[in-house]
Amino acid sequence: MASNFKKIVPLFDRVLIQRVKAAERTASGLFIPEKAQETLNEGLVIATGPGAADKSGNIQPIAVKAGDKVLLPPYGGNTVKFNGEEYLLYTDKDLLAKLE
Repeated sequence: MASNFKKIVPLFDRVLIQRVKAAERTASGLFIPEKAQETLNEGLVIATGPGAADKSGNIQPIAVKAGDKVLLPPYGGNTVKFNGEEYLLYTDKDLLAKLE
């Protein structure tokens, strides 16, 4: 039954992010080994939840939308693997900045 779902839809103030991949080659065309590639702290927003309710019950909208590039904290987020790809789930307040 679980294999029938088609996409991930975050709940509340969660944001689904795919981390930007580091360069696999140098400027001169040499391949960089996977272990030597650095982990970038940038990500692309894939999907967002509707927002979380505040104390009075009003839904607070999320500051980012699908397609935005964001700056990620060095630690945190929940790793999710889906269709062979790795994604991260963060809450809206955990994101550091929106890149323009």
